[in-house]
Amino acid sequence: MQPNDHPPRAGRKRLTTLRQRIARRRRIALSHMLRGACYGIGTGAIGLAFIWLERLM
Repeated sequence: MQPNDHPPRAGRKRLTTLRQRIARRRRIALSHMLRGACYGIGTGAIGLAFIWLERLM
């Protein structure tokens, strides 16, 4: 057992801890998805700008 592992909780505290853990992971997953979407939009915009510039030349 690692030193930062806590013993399992019982009853309502266990459910509350589980809900908090799920909510935290959901927020992290959503932030990763948002970051990925922003990177994708930025990459697409740069790509389109270069295609546009190539056609102008």
